Amino acid sequence: MKAISMTRKILRVAVISLPALLLSTATYLQAQDKPAAAKEQSPLAKNLLGTWILVGEPGKVEEASASGGRLKFFTGRHWTITQADAKTGVTIFHHGGTYTLNGNEYAETVEYANESTKELIKQTFKFTIKIEGDTLTQTGIGNRFNEVWKHVK
Repeated sequence: MKAISMTRKILRVAVISLPALLLSTATYLQAQDKPAAAKEQSPLAKNLLGTWILVGEPGKVEEASASGGRLKFFTGRHWTITQADAKTGVTIFHHGGTYTLNGNEYAETVEYANESTKELIKQTFKFTIKIEGDTLTQTGIGNRFNEVWKHVK
Protein backbone atom coordinates (compact mmCIF):
# COMPACT_ATOMS: atom_id res chain seq x y z
CA MET A 1 0.00 0.00 0.00
CA LYS A 2 2.87 2.40 0.82
CA ALA A 3 4.46 1.74 -2.60
CA ILE A 4 1.22 2.63 -4.40
CA SER A 5 0.82 5.77 -2.31
CA MET A 6 4.41 6.82 -3.02
CA THR A 7 3.96 6.15 -6.76
CA ARG A 8 0.82 8.30 -6.80
CA LYS A 9 2.67 11.13 -5.05
CA ILE A 10 5.50 10.94 -7.57
CA LEU A 11 3.05 10.93 -10.47
CA ARG A 12 1.15 13.87 -8.95
CA VAL A 13 4.37 15.89 -8.59
CA ALA A 14 5.35 15.00 -12.17
CA VAL A 15 1.95 16.05 -13.55
CA ILE A 16 2.08 19.33 -11.64
CA SER A 17 5.72 20.02 -12.55
CA LEU A 18 5.57 19.12 -16.24
CA PRO A 19 3.68 22.25 -17.42
CA ALA A 20 6.11 24.50 -15.55
CA LEU A 21 9.07 22.66 -17.09
CA LEU A 22 7.58 22.92 -20.58
CA LEU A 23 6.83 26.63 -20.14
CA SER A 24 10.33 27.41 -18.92
CA THR A 25 11.88 25.42 -21.79
CA ALA A 26 9.72 27.21 -24.37
CA THR A 27 10.61 30.58 -22.84
CA TYR A 28 14.32 29.71 -22.95
CA LEU A 29 14.17 28.61 -26.59
CA GLN A 30 12.22 31.71 -27.59
CA ALA A 31 14.78 33.92 -25.85
CA GLN A 32 17.58 32.25 -27.82
CA ASP A 33 16.10 33.55 -31.07
CA LYS A 34 15.73 37.14 -29.94
CA PRO A 35 18.29 39.72 -31.01
CA ALA A 36 20.65 41.37 -28.59
CA ALA A 37 19.08 43.74 -26.11
CA ALA A 38 17.47 46.71 -27.82
CA LYS A 39 20.05 49.14 -26.45
CA GLU A 40 22.84 47.05 -28.03
CA GLN A 41 21.07 46.38 -31.32
CA SER A 42 22.03 48.64 -34.21
CA PRO A 43 19.42 50.40 -36.33
CA LEU A 44 20.49 48.17 -39.24
CA ALA A 45 19.84 45.02 -37.18
CA LYS A 46 16.41 46.30 -36.13
CA ASN A 47 15.46 47.25 -39.69
CA LEU A 48 16.55 43.85 -41.01
CA LEU A 49 13.87 41.97 -39.04
CA GLY A 50 10.79 40.89 -40.94
CA THR A 51 9.81 39.62 -44.37
CA TRP A 52 11.45 40.68 -47.64
CA ILE A 53 10.67 39.88 -51.29
CA LEU A 54 13.34 39.58 -53.99
CA VAL A 55 13.07 42.35 -56.59
CA GLY A 56 16.33 41.93 -58.48
CA GLU A 57 19.97 42.81 -58.21
CA PRO A 58 21.85 46.10 -57.92
CA GLY A 59 21.23 48.11 -61.09
CA LYS A 60 18.42 45.80 -62.22
CA VAL A 61 15.46 46.19 -59.88
CA GLU A 62 11.93 45.24 -60.93
CA GLU A 63 8.51 45.26 -59.29
CA ALA A 64 7.82 42.56 -56.71
CA SER A 65 6.07 39.52 -58.11
CA ALA A 66 2.29 39.65 -57.71
CA SER A 67 2.20 35.87 -57.35
CA GLY A 68 4.43 35.61 -54.29
CA GLY A 69 7.99 35.44 -55.57
CA ARG A 70 11.00 34.55 -53.43
CA LEU A 71 10.63 35.56 -49.79
CA LYS A 72 13.35 36.00 -47.17
CA PHE A 73 12.56 36.13 -43.46
CA PHE A 74 14.82 37.46 -40.69
CA THR A 75 14.41 37.00 -36.96
CA GLY A 76 16.97 38.06 -34.37
CA ARG A 77 19.24 35.13 -35.23
CA HIS A 78 17.70 33.06 -38.00
CA TRP A 79 16.89 33.57 -41.67
CA THR A 80 15.13 31.54 -44.31
CA ILE A 81 14.36 31.88 -48.01
CA THR A 82 11.42 30.18 -49.65
CA GLN A 83 9.73 30.26 -53.03
CA ALA A 84 6.73 28.34 -54.30
CA ASP A 85 5.69 27.69 -57.87
CA ALA A 86 3.08 30.40 -58.58
CA LYS A 87 0.80 27.97 -60.43
CA THR A 88 0.97 24.89 -58.18
CA GLY A 89 1.97 26.24 -54.78
CA VAL A 90 4.68 23.57 -54.54
CA THR A 91 7.86 24.74 -52.78
CA ILE A 92 10.63 24.84 -55.35
CA PHE A 93 13.26 26.68 -53.36
CA HIS A 94 13.84 26.67 -49.61
CA HIS A 95 16.80 26.94 -47.27
CA GLY A 96 17.88 28.82 -44.17
CA GLY A 97 19.92 28.88 -41.02
CA THR A 98 21.56 31.41 -38.72
CA TYR A 99 23.19 34.76 -39.35
CA THR A 100 25.49 37.29 -37.74
CA LEU A 101 25.65 41.01 -38.31
CA ASN A 102 28.72 43.08 -37.46
CA GLY A 103 28.23 46.66 -38.59
CA ASN A 104 27.16 46.26 -42.21
CA GLU A 105 28.94 42.92 -42.63
CA TYR A 106 26.38 40.13 -42.74
CA ALA A 107 27.16 36.39 -42.78
CA GLU A 108 24.58 33.65 -43.19
CA THR A 109 25.18 29.95 -42.63
CA VAL A 110 22.93 27.46 -44.40
CA GLU A 111 21.80 24.81 -41.92
CA TYR A 112 18.89 23.22 -43.79
CA ALA A 113 17.60 23.09 -47.36
CA ASN A 114 15.24 21.31 -49.68
CA GLU A 115 16.42 19.06 -52.50
CA SER A 116 17.05 21.92 -54.93
CA THR A 117 19.52 23.73 -52.65
CA LYS A 118 20.94 20.96 -50.44
CA GLU A 119 24.48 21.58 -51.76
CA LEU A 120 24.47 24.85 -49.77
CA ILE A 121 24.16 23.12 -46.38
CA LYS A 122 27.08 23.94 -44.02
CA GLN A 123 28.26 26.81 -46.21
CA THR A 124 28.61 30.37 -44.94
CA PHE A 125 28.13 33.30 -47.29
CA LYS A 126 29.32 36.82 -46.48
CA PHE A 127 27.82 40.09 -47.65
CA THR A 128 27.80 43.79 -47.08
CA ILE A 129 24.27 45.01 -46.59
CA LYS A 130 22.49 48.33 -46.54
CA ILE A 131 18.89 49.27 -45.99
CA GLU A 132 17.52 52.45 -47.55
CA GLY A 133 13.83 52.99 -46.84
CA ASP A 134 12.15 49.69 -47.62
CA THR A 135 15.00 48.35 -49.78
CA LEU A 136 17.68 45.89 -48.64
CA THR A 137 20.75 45.48 -50.84
CA GLN A 138 22.99 42.45 -50.24
CA THR A 139 26.34 42.47 -52.01
CA GLY A 140 28.26 39.21 -51.96
CA ILE A 141 31.79 39.11 -50.58
CA GLY A 142 33.55 36.28 -52.40
CA ASN A 143 30.27 34.93 -53.79
CA ARG A 144 27.96 35.68 -56.72
CA PHE A 145 24.87 36.56 -54.68
CA ASN A 146 24.08 40.24 -55.23
CA GLU A 147 20.42 40.82 -54.42
CA VAL A 148 17.91 43.59 -53.83
CA TRP A 149 14.91 42.92 -51.59
CA LYS A 150 11.86 45.02 -50.70
CA HIS A 151 10.36 44.95 -47.22
CA VAL A 152 6.92 43.33 -47.23
CA LYS A 153 4.41 45.35 -45.26
